[in-house]
Amino acid sequence: MEELTNTMENTMPRIGDTAPSFVAQSTQGEINFPDDFDGKWVILFSHPADFTPVCTSEFMTFAKRQKEFEKHNCQLIGLSVDGLYSHIAWLRTIKEKIKFRDMENIEVKFPLIEDITMNVANKFGMIQPNESDTKAVRAVFFIDPNVKIRAIIYYPLSLGRNFNELMRVLIALQTADKYQIATPADWQPGEKVIVPPPGSCGVATDRMEGKENNMECLDWFFCMKELPKEEMLD
Repeated sequence: MEELTNTMENTMPRIGDTAPSFVAQSTQGEINFPDDFDGKWVILFSHPADFTPVCTSEFMTFAKRQKEFEKHNCQLIGLSVDGLYSHIAWLRTIKEKIKFRDMENIEVKFPLIEDITMNVANKFGMIQPNESDTKAVRAVFFIDPNVKIRAIIYYPLSLGRNFNELMRVLIALQTADKYQIATPADWQPGEKVIVPPPGSCGVATDRMEGKENNMECLDWFFCMKELPKEEMLD
């Protein structure tokens, strides 16, 4: 039982853990993680297989929005358990043949990792046997510049990702770090954010009496304030 627990801990990193390091081949050359991404946020995401329609729609969307992620100091890294030649052939097909919604002639320029041995996929818990023991589920890891895992989203094989939500999560995490705040349900950049609860009765009283500027308190424990939208979107 102890050995099984240790295995699960090694293969299922959690929020707050240091992201596992790895060296892998990709469509953009060798990747040495995290050394090659020093000072950057990283979204590491897996997909079940090349030449599949849901994955194709996702990669086109990631590629279309790559510069938007990079604007927020975030690099994209894709992964599946297919080989490098399969990756290359698939990405060429996407660029030369596939038109989806308003996207066509889409070139995928971020790295797509070859992981035939499932080494990286197993380190990140991307192989989930009850879904498939031969394909990686649609996992998304948000990794900060300190190489800490900040958020994890898992999707089943059949469900395509919501890219507006991925961007919202990234901006919310960066905003929370910069301003030491939290974000409420359905928060979008430009909306009010939540101020941490007061640490003393005196601060709670001051807030309820309106003595702290630029703050709206619904009760002593639930206060919000505005942040400049342009700073969050820079």
